[in-house]
Amino acid sequence: METDLQLESTVWVGSKRYRAVLTGWQFNWTELDKKNRDKKTISVPVAEVVGVEEGRVEILPQKSIEDTDKVFTVFYVKRSSTGSSYGLLWTLGRTQFSVPSRVLRDQWTKHLRAALKTHSPVRPNRLLVFINPYGGKKKGRKIYHSLVAPLFELAGISCHVIVTERANQARDHLLKKDLTGFDGVVCVGGDGMFSEILHGLIGRTQQEAGLCENDLTVTLQPCQRHIGIIPAGSTDCVCYATVGVIDPVTSALHIIIGDSQPLDVCSVHQASGLVRYSVSLLGYGFYGDVLAESEKHRWMGPLRYDYSGTMVYLSNRSYAGIVQYLPADPLLSSPRDRTRCLSGCSVCSRSTERLFPHSSHAGSLYSSHYSQFSSDSEGEWVTVEGRFRCVSLTCMSSSCPKSPLGLSPSAHLADGTGDLILVWDTHPLGFLKFLYRHTSTEDQFDLPFVEVHRVKAVRFSLPPRKEKEEYEEIGGSNGGMDEEERGYIETVSSSGSQQHLADRGPGREMTNLQKTGNPFLCGLCCSKAPAVSVWNCDGEILPSTEIISRVHGQLVRLYARGIEDGAAVHCSEDIERGCTL
Repeated sequence: METDLQLESTVWVGSKRYRAVLTGWQFNWTELDKKNRDKKTISVPVAEVVGVEEGRVEILPQKSIEDTDKVFTVFYVKRSSTGSSYGLLWTLGRTQFSVPSRVLRDQWTKHLRAALKTHSPVRPNRLLVFINPYGGKKKGRKIYHSLVAPLFELAGISCHVIVTERANQARDHLLKKDLTGFDGVVCVGGDGMFSEILHGLIGRTQQEAGLCENDLTVTLQPCQRHIGIIPAGSTDCVCYATVGVIDPVTSALHIIIGDSQPLDVCSVHQASGLVRYSVSLLGYGFYGDVLAESEKHRWMGPLRYDYSGTMVYLSNRSYAGIVQYLPADPLLSSPRDRTRCLSGCSVCSRSTERLFPHSSHAGSLYSSHYSQFSSDSEGEWVTVEGRFRCVSLTCMSSSCPKSPLGLSPSAHLADGTGDLILVWDTHPLGFLKFLYRHTSTEDQFDLPFVEVHRVKAVRFSLPPRKEKEEYEEIGGSNGGMDEEERGYIETVSSSGSQQHLADRGPGREMTNLQKTGNPFLCGLCCSKAPAVSVWNCDGEILPSTEIISRVHGQLVRLYARGIEDGAAVHCSEDIERGCTL
């Protein structure tokens, strides 16, 4: 590590005297007493300095500049803990330094700006920003212009801003327009807006690489441009799971300093090809029914999810299905090991070496001879069959403010695997206990009717009609089965390739009868439950019931660093509180 002294002098903050020191990687200022003895030191990494301005400058909540010859202002990242969140809130720290002369002031600003360029080379210079003006509480435009744009201007980032006017406008722009010169893409909105950016960037990257997204066996090209998320939607699951807080300023600061968090992505296919990509939730049964019901009540805003969840729970449904999955290596990690994927996660770091065996960094191309999906040595497919309350696949914890640990608390962001959660048919109180545990720290997998598996691929299909009718007769919509009645079947296939799945024939499209013949809340007023549910893919309903999904390791990169562990992060407090080192 470089520790060569670049600049040192006496400075004043208010009426207090300090010794300021700039080395290669750190900017420190130490308070001095009347006898020139050290009292307390503030230390800020150069990589977390946001900007340097001449004079007395204020950025938020409103920009103001007082030009003085002997003062310069340093803006930097300041962390604080939030009582209800697992992540750390980032705010804009600001300290104004007075020096004896204008020459010395110019030296400080010159050296600090040079240090930023030298030790923060991955910071974005130009961004393409999409704002969804209709998402959440319809405050996307206000959030960007009042909180985010001033920070980008301070950091010297130029932005091309597009306010979307229709669904999929951002996706179509990324697929068709010239993106030359843009270092990354920023979405101001919720998970739906992020999904548009995700599909557009992945699709554009595969087009330029000459790869077919519809081919399930193709190893997709990782995207080079980063994605930034400014939370402003009804749901901001991806932001919460990768940063730890839902706060526009925190997210903007991560973008400014050029943080880079790789992220696994699931591709979801039917017989005819690719359907969608998913990062947070691919859910059948309860989660699919909740989404379908909530679409009828969009006028309620975010409250529609609570209402729909209650109504679907009271419907007391389960669905017959066949689930096949390709297990991941259990020696690498486990969904029950009670570890959390935090910033600097060792599991994800080791996975980078495994996913990119012929490269020194995660941004490089996959080896043309490396395919984790088709290799016979990756394991054998496992098949389970029965009635399920819900079937879920997630590539991250899928945490949110109402469920701080998420659907799968030990899931990893970038290990090339997903967590498959199977909730078998059970009595209503048992399922309620499972749902309630998502809001607490209790282990939601420690229940007899719940299974969780770390996987690389999953296929879901419906049982033959005869068997399906038997399931309906046994399970119905009101009873719920105990462990003996359920009698699910588990078999291990003899083939370790995707051919085992392909041999089962084409996926079935939902018929009009399946779509409209049975109302979604019929469980409340009649004994006949719908035969099939729908898939919830990151907040979108899929058109097919029978699907195949595989996980693509570290396919995209976000301007984030994962959830920071507050106990491990060094202090970066403001001058009034100080931090003695």
